[in-house]
Amino acid sequence: MGIPTFEDKVLQRAIVMLWESIYEQDFHEGSYGFRPKRSPHDALDALWKQTERIGGGWILEVDLRKFFDTLDHAHLRDLVSRRIRDGVVRRLIGKWLKAGVMEDGNISYPDSGSPQGGCISPILANAYLHYVRDVWFEETVQPQLLGSAKLIRFADDFVIVFSNREAALQVLGMLTERFAEYGLSVHPDKTRLVDFRHPSHSDRKRDGQPKPDTFDLLGFTHYWGKSRWGKWTVKKKTMSRRLTRAVQSIYQWCRDHRHRPVHEQWKTLCQKVRGHYASYGVTGHGRMLNNFRHEVRRVWRKWLDRRNRERHMTWEKFERLEKRHPLPLPKIYHQGST
Repeated sequence: MGIPTFEDKVLQRAIVMLWESIYEQDFHEGSYGFRPKRSPHDALDALWKQTERIGGGWILEVDLRKFFDTLDHAHLRDLVSRRIRDGVVRRLIGKWLKAGVMEDGNISYPDSGSPQGGCISPILANAYLHYVRDVWFEETVQPQLLGSAKLIRFADDFVIVFSNREAALQVLGMLTERFAEYGLSVHPDKTRLVDFRHPSHSDRKRDGQPKPDTFDLLGFTHYWGKSRWGKWTVKKKTMSRRLTRAVQSIYQWCRDHRHRPVHEQWKTLCQKVRGHYASYGVTGHGRMLNNFRHEVRRVWRKWLDRRNRERHMTWEKFERLEKRHPLPLPKIYHQGST
């Protein structure tokens, strides 16, 4: 993390406003990260529509290793200069990239990477990946492929949905070489090709695979499941490690603040629970939200019980307390695809 000074924050915000009006004309439709009027849920909806349209297909799930830490400054300046001609602005970008980072009283001057923490970093990353990946994929790669292929990305997180397996394998090899040219590397263990074809696909039955694989994107695990009408459809649920991390965060907070007044604890917990609902409150996800709320209740009661060695917070007492301080019920914030 690199936290800029107040003056730099103001100047960076001005540059971001300027660049957005320029780059929004160039950025591709499949790019959703850190762009005006676009959200992770828009990317998820686009992914759902594409997989439903082609019956699942083959999903190339790609993980870039330490993307923000390995951005090559020389390549970045060259790519920015293709669209930004103003010398003053380009010199400012160079100064921010070269700015030292103070940690434990020591100043270091990294040769690569874009410090996370400043508002200029996301749009620099978008500009970098726009040329390195998006333009290259659409103009050079797609015309060579058999079948359809759609790239959907949010910042450095992205998947490519293919209708043809051979095309997916071809692109997997090309991506590794392409990123290496620009100082980036693909994580060998986290990058994989997922057979996400429809469960009734004839080839799946011949392969003896009872159900398709799953893949992760933007905090959700995507899988095939039955709708309430009994039809196969692409669904999503909170990634298990994300859910575990969210519950552990609540656990630690309740432990550290167990002696604060109950009303204050309740107000903060309500904010945390609503924040989780805002991120994961999508259509068809009510059961997972209920599971999260149940875990929050369990953790809160446990640490209220530890406040006093003599007066225990039994579930009966906790339920009476809940009538005065109820946690928010699950709410679907994002209507759309399942």
